[in-house]
Amino acid sequence: MTSIAPHIAVLIPTYNNASSLGQVLKDVLSYTQHVIVVNDGSTDTTTEILDQFPTVQRVAYTRNRGKGIALRRGFKYALQQGYEYVITIDADGQHFASDLQVFLDKLQTEKNAILIGARNLHQENMPGKNSFANKFSNFWFYVETGMKAADTQSGYRLYPLNLISPIPFWCTRYEFEVEVLVRSAWRGIKIDWVPVQVYYPPAEERVSHFRPFQDFSRISVLNTVLVLITFLYIKPRDFIRFLFKKESWRWLWKEVLLNPGESNGKKALSIGLGIFMGIVPIWGFQMLVALLLATLFKLNKALVLIAANISIPPLIPVIVFLSLMVGRIWIGNDATFVIFSKHLSQEAVKQNILQYIYGSVTLAVAAGVTFGLVTYVLLAIFRKQKHG
Repeated sequence: MTSIAPHIAVLIPTYNNASSLGQVLKDVLSYTQHVIVVNDGSTDTTTEILDQFPTVQRVAYTRNRGKGIALRRGFKYALQQGYEYVITIDADGQHFASDLQVFLDKLQTEKNAILIGARNLHQENMPGKNSFANKFSNFWFYVETGMKAADTQSGYRLYPLNLISPIPFWCTRYEFEVEVLVRSAWRGIKIDWVPVQVYYPPAEERVSHFRPFQDFSRISVLNTVLVLITFLYIKPRDFIRFLFKKESWRWLWKEVLLNPGESNGKKALSIGLGIFMGIVPIWGFQMLVALLLATLFKLNKALVLIAANISIPPLIPVIVFLSLMVGRIWIGNDATFVIFSKHLSQEAVKQNILQYIYGSVTLAVAAGVTFGLVTYVLLAIFRKQKHG
């Protein structure tokens, strides 16, 4: 039988799960007495059921606030009681308490990671909307963190409380389980997965408080915000940190540029595309489009994304200035420079936008070709010397 250490609690958020909560508690209590239930404003017989389990610790409030709030309040309570980790398990009976051992085994080697129970998304009775929603969520998680995920929507998880407690969270409902992963990954907290079983009862017996339209819309809005933060702040931040590490330059030179696994042409094209995408005027979407094109043309994604970071904030004013200057070639006698003008007009602003767009596209092409050619020549020289 699983023996759960006293610094680990099982946390169960519940809202109107009276039909399954009792059995879930019996199963979990057969493995540990360190159980916390957050009653998220249930209006059924949840309170009466909890009264049958006097050893269970409770957090309760009268108004339903959503799963995100329930988890966050459960984390806070667990910390106050001295727990270092919580394993969250849903109250609808989908998870198996026997899988607690899987988390404990993984915890022996991953003490500073969020562990997620990865479900078999192709098994019988798996609702089609669940499979689609998970694939959708996994894709955006990859865009936002660069990490490939097996399952980002499973509620069966182990959280290291001391690592996630300093993070300020926004979300209150189901979308919180996406937010906590993305923002933890941004903080450098490792995310890992362990295989778990899952039970999906027939449709007529299923109890779910997930509201497809409302909750899917909230998750979509959250992902939109997270993607913008990713490409406007997180990616530039990580790139700047990368630049100040000696081992980063050593890795880039030896393992990426001089690695014999790819041709000089492919590496040069990768850098050229990255430079082009970093300058072309699609601010906020440059990294995403760069990643998609790198995947489509089977280029070196690392080189593409590194080169695309030419548009990090300190260089943006330089790129804008050069784009306006290059744009004067296309605009000719009508060229203006509104940032130095004392007389602003709607027509002048429009003219400068056109001048900037023409100039930035031209600059992007010229810089991409130049950097690509220079990279090709340098690689041809240094790789020849290395193998000479």
